[in-house]
Amino acid sequence: MGTKRLRLRKNRYILDVEPKKETVMARHVPKLEDLLAGAQLPALPQSAIRLLELSQDPDNGPAEFAVPIEGDPGLTGQVLRFVNSSYFGFSREISSVKLAITLVGIRTIKNFSLWSAVFSLMPNPRCGPFDLKSLWQDSLRRALFARSMGKNFSLAEAEDLFAAGLLQDMAVPLLVKELPEQYARLFDTRAREGRRLSELETEAFGWNHAQASGLMARMWSLPDHFISLLEGHIDWQSQLQQPELPLGHLAVSLSALLPSAVDGDWQERDLFVASYQKAVRGNLQNIGEVLQEVDKGFEEFAPLLKLSQPSTSLYEHLFPETATAS
Repeated sequence: MGTKRLRLRKNRYILDVEPKKETVMARHVPKLEDLLAGAQLPALPQSAIRLLELSQDPDNGPAEFAVPIEGDPGLTGQVLRFVNSSYFGFSREISSVKLAITLVGIRTIKNFSLWSAVFSLMPNPRCGPFDLKSLWQDSLRRALFARSMGKNFSLAEAEDLFAAGLLQDMAVPLLVKELPEQYARLFDTRAREGRRLSELETEAFGWNHAQASGLMARMWSLPDHFISLLEGHIDWQSQLQQPELPLGHLAVSLSALLPSAVDGDWQERDLFVASYQKAVRGNLQNIGEVLQEVDKGFEEFAPLLKLSQPSTSLYEHLFPETATAS
């Protein structure tokens, strides 16, 4: 219903009903399911699907997992470059996929293969400040942080947390491609007001990219626990209120509070530090040490993914005076 007002016309009051003003955001925004269906979500490569199937049976080992990788020459090359990167620091070259899986673990290789597959499928739309490389820079730093927290908490799922950190924003490129005008406005508001993208999406559309990532993961038949990590990466506040802290989910959701590579200032720094301290309850290493560890991991990992270094490290974001001094 529009706005009602009385106006005087020829000595009579007439009731006018002005049409309700709609923003560009509110018009013609489809349901999330319809939007992703219309975007024609590409299928995962068969090799990635097979690895996911194999992971459902704990009796499968390196020999079984090596088969689908070796059947995909492109993936074989990526896995071997990954394992031979400085990130792992092996003293000799690893030339066998089976040996690579044995040395770094099934979960590590499976999750790297999954991320490589998704990375290759994502579009790079032109939309305001959006840049796919910057998104992957952010994703890698979040992944390294989530893994670091998982290992410090001695969680067996640390490698799954790494993959969830990498893929938590995997729906964003697809959403931007489908709704470029709306997202250009959202990015502008985020930069101007410092608000979270998920909050702006929910106001504008009634859904957000975390829900979209979960829906994409369901379409690809990814494991339920992994889907939960993706959907929950914006819910750190409710997670911190739970009596039994969901440590794996917190590792991923706190990573989402890290600054973006395109941000000049870390507007959520104090919120991140307070949330981190509440989550770890004094049981983990100093946050500065954690972020230095993430920065170092990024330096070692980024060349493999052909990513450049962000202009400001996470440690410099935490302590801006160090960046000024240098």
